[in-house]
Amino acid sequence: KDGGMLVTAAKSSFHGLILSLLGFALYSTHDVVVKYLGGFYSPFQTLFFAVLFSFPLVTIYILRNPRTGSLWPHYPMLMLVRVLSASMTGFCSFYAFSVLPLPQTYALLFLTPILITTLSIPVLKERVGVHRWGAILIGFIGVLIVLQPTSSSINAGHVACLGAVVAAAVNSLITRKVGQREKTSVMLIYPLVGNFLIMGLILPFVYVPMPLNHLAAVTLISLLGFLAMFCIIIALKKASAGVVAPMQYSQIIWAGVFGTAFFDHQLTWGFVGGAALIVMSGLYIVRREWTRADSLQPVLYDGTFRPDSGLRPRFLLSKVFRRKQ
Repeated sequence: KDGGMLVTAAKSSFHGLILSLLGFALYSTHDVVVKYLGGFYSPFQTLFFAVLFSFPLVTIYILRNPRTGSLWPHYPMLMLVRVLSASMTGFCSFYAFSVLPLPQTYALLFLTPILITTLSIPVLKERVGVHRWGAILIGFIGVLIVLQPTSSSINAGHVACLGAVVAAAVNSLITRKVGQREKTSVMLIYPLVGNFLIMGLILPFVYVPMPLNHLAAVTLISLLGFLAMFCIIIALKKASAGVVAPMQYSQIIWAGVFGTAFFDHQLTWGFVGGAALIVMSGLYIVRREWTRADSLQPVLYDGTFRPDSGLRPRFLLSKVFRRKQ
């Protein structure tokens, strides 16, 4: 009997792993379309229409949740800060994907779990031991190798990417404080509406008419983000978060494949080494989080999670879980 249960659990975990890999592959494809449109339009415009076309999908998801209830947040001011940080994450990441090589963008965005760990000390009063401090230091060294600060090639895209990391970390810390009480629908709808309003105010100053094929591409962004989120939600129901979370780093592989195939990006050994240090640092932090006795627990009532930029989830460790009180 125990053997049968172990086999069933192993199969479920395997299915969850495959679904999570599929979900993060869809996210990477989503980012390829973002980069393509970035060659024609301001990230404000792309983000506005991506949010607009996401409304029907998110609305259907919320209506299917029998526990929607009131949409008024328990923590209005913290939710406002979360909305602003989500909008900043969306704009900065869209801009970074538009102007930077895909692998470099991912390598910098993978700093998010590292920054969250650092900021959790003063904000959440969490203890960070010597092992995680070592992982943070290794991740920082990896960033220095990727960026090469003495090089003249550092530009606004790098600054935007690091801005997205900071905003995503702020978003995550707020989520870890309020997520236990807030409903899934509240966590989903407010960043979406906030992005729509903020980008809508800016849109008249940057708007460029879009042909039907580009509008179809924006629709594809929304659809890919939603399908990816759905895959990972199902993956989390079949496998533990400790299995699913590390799969987000598979995006760096897709970035290399897509960047080389579609954008003629060239990978250097220096970049590969720096990215490897960032990925290993993040993986180690993920492992430490889920093997400790006070392991992280799901934030939301139904075990799902929400977008970090008003569109989609990205950093599973940083968004979905918080510590037991």
